[in-house]
Amino acid sequence: MKNKIKFLDLHSQYLSIKKEIDNAISSVIENTAFIKGPYVKRFEEDFSKYLNTKYCIGVANGTDALEIAIEALELPKNSEIIVPANSFISSSEAITRNGHKVVFCDIENDNYTISIKSLKAKITSRTKAIIAVHLYGHPCAMDELDRISKKYGLKIIEDCAQAHGATFNNQKVGGLGDVGVFSFYPGKNLGAYGDGGAVVTNNQYIAKKVRMIADHGRVSKYDHLFEGRNSRLDGLQAAILSVKLKHLDSWLSKRNLIANHYNGMLAGINEISLPKNSLNIFHAYHLYVIRTKDRENLQKFLERNDIETGIHYPIALNKLNAYKYLGQENEDFTASSNDSQLLSLPIGEHLNIEDAERVTNAIIAYFSK
Repeated sequence: MKNKIKFLDLHSQYLSIKKEIDNAISSVIENTAFIKGPYVKRFEEDFSKYLNTKYCIGVANGTDALEIAIEALELPKNSEIIVPANSFISSSEAITRNGHKVVFCDIENDNYTISIKSLKAKITSRTKAIIAVHLYGHPCAMDELDRISKKYGLKIIEDCAQAHGATFNNQKVGGLGDVGVFSFYPGKNLGAYGDGGAVVTNNQYIAKKVRMIADHGRVSKYDHLFEGRNSRLDGLQAAILSVKLKHLDSWLSKRNLIANHYNGMLAGINEISLPKNSLNIFHAYHLYVIRTKDRENLQKFLERNDIETGIHYPIALNKLNAYKYLGQENEDFTASSNDSQLLSLPIGEHLNIEDAERVTNAIIAYFSK
């Protein structure tokens, strides 16, 4: 009997680095360095160096990272912030929870990142920022976004929750805009064993503001300059992330190997659309997403063949009940039609080429019926 091909296998990942992880956890416990402390500082320094950014501030989770980053930009209240319609709701709810207005724009049909054409059409005098979501691990067109931001005086927030290690023009995402945010949710390419997140920037003022917001608005233990919040990356998660960071690049290489196999073997099937990469990027392949009008039946067929899949995301943000008040649910977005066709195939360092062949052979067999 063949083993199930898992969509995600965190246990096998743990077993591959068990000694390092166990030692890191034991070290934190022995030193009782649970909040702040040397392990958080070390990870912030390691991750900042990895990304080639000047500052990194660990926070409690990726959603907090987005909210705190937006707050630190000190935008006028009720500013409009443009966000692509195909993303997780964190990308948009962080805007409204800061007292600003969400404006959805469309995505590119081939790589699912923010559509430059649609973005330009949504800019008004009230627009103050853009959230560049490096969706599925494919970086946005940061050169175009940089030109637009300079022309209109806009801030760029990079949502890197799915793009740890991805590059645009040989520069890692996160430090290309005004501020970048990361999630370390366990299933991410760089994931903790619980919640975690980080804000990165090259701007000293923004970095200081982010750190203060995340720590009750204080500069020392009882010296609070303003009301902030409690959002901290804890020592255990930081130590785990420092271990995993050493393996990230090799894991990304494995993801690209699997993705290249998918690209080669599935290229001739007319019933599916494959992701297409820009020439100047390195894809982190947090997700490998195809499109097909026969998604439900294909997904059931793969499940019967012990192949797990996912859907990211089944409802475009502009169509959610949460955003009906914006009146954008009927906009003619690619994202609004794609959402019923998206299917995420298994990808990750837990797979080998034989697993990838099982996936592609099953898909080929399905469409050969």
